[in-house]
Amino acid sequence: MLRQIINGKILTPQGWISGGSVVYEDGKILEIKNNSYIVPEAEVIDAQGMNVAPGGIEIHIHGGGGRDFMEGTEDAFRTAIKAHMEHGTTSIFPTLSSSTIPMIEQAAETCTQLMELPDSPVLGLHLEGHYLNKRKAGGQFPENIKDPDPKEYIHIVEDFNCLRRWDAAPELPGALQFGKYITSKGIIAAVAHTEAEYEVIKAAREAGYSHATHFYNAMPGFHNNREYKHEGTVESIYLMDDMTVEMISDGIHVPHTIMRLIYKIKGVERTALITDALACSASDSNKAFDPRVIIEDGVCKLADRSALAGSIATMDRLIKTAVELAEIPLADSLRMASETPARIMGVYDRKGSIQRGKDADFIIIDSDINLRGVIAMGKTIVNKI
Repeated sequence: MLRQIINGKILTPQGWISGGSVVYEDGKILEIKNNSYIVPEAEVIDAQGMNVAPGGIEIHIHGGGGRDFMEGTEDAFRTAIKAHMEHGTTSIFPTLSSSTIPMIEQAAETCTQLMELPDSPVLGLHLEGHYLNKRKAGGQFPENIKDPDPKEYIHIVEDFNCLRRWDAAPELPGALQFGKYITSKGIIAAVAHTEAEYEVIKAAREAGYSHATHFYNAMPGFHNNREYKHEGTVESIYLMDDMTVEMISDGIHVPHTIMRLIYKIKGVERTALITDALACSASDSNKAFDPRVIIEDGVCKLADRSALAGSIATMDRLIKTAVELAEIPLADSLRMASETPARIMGVYDRKGSIQRGKDADFIIIDSDINLRGVIAMGKTIVNKI
């Protein structure tokens, strides 16, 4: 069906178009106009002067709506995905915390099935672990953490074509070889849950690691070792100009001042917004998939309060927090929720911006940065206009 959003302030790669419109059909954008002339026979959505932006692309998310992707079932996947789509996510890379091989296999099978469906929002699987530094485990399951094992990861990569990203601590034995292997297969290697300093990060970059997982979280910054000062993972990644980062912009995982610092140094093109959301996000439930986790002060924590353990944030909250707390301009915040993750994950040819020929994925937000509409692959998910 031919549809048209009119009277919108539309964010395009060239900037805002006030009083413009977007025409789309069969899940694809046909035209972006600088006026609101209604195309004959089009079904119309009147944006009433509100902001029309690319749909959010979630590249690090563990669950929602009371379900976790580690469950591996189609029902769990569908429930979590639906919950987050109602908050502005139109494309998603489901994430597994450190898991057993059978858990990875089951989730990969489900992910593959969902990716093959028409107009699916599922773009690939993200594995956060289980090759992480135990001393930086945070909310990960420590019993599942180990050093990279070619007998495991080659099997997973060869048997499942849904993998798009795999995180690891580069200082572990075999981690550089792991990075070289997965990147040779087109899978993004990301630095995560690590104690790596500059020389290791430099070696990791040379081995193919190109991204930093939930930047500042589960990694050291500048520190002393007795009387000598050392750069941390954070400073090392800042020095890698071409490495991209992601930040949990819930205003809790990193202070708003640090959010602004990341934006200032890494910039829009190399900073993605993520939720790192757990099962209790986008849900009335206060129960996490991990029995060790509690919800307190608007965030997930380990019950002993030794570490944060994920967020209850949603895509709309990421954008609102970035603008209102970190004072990042709206257009840049929206780009970091759409364009940048699309570029990082290699899907910018069809996602992440409002351009002719791309997928019809949009969010509509009002002047108070409240979500008023969600359209995914041309289908209206939320309409509160």
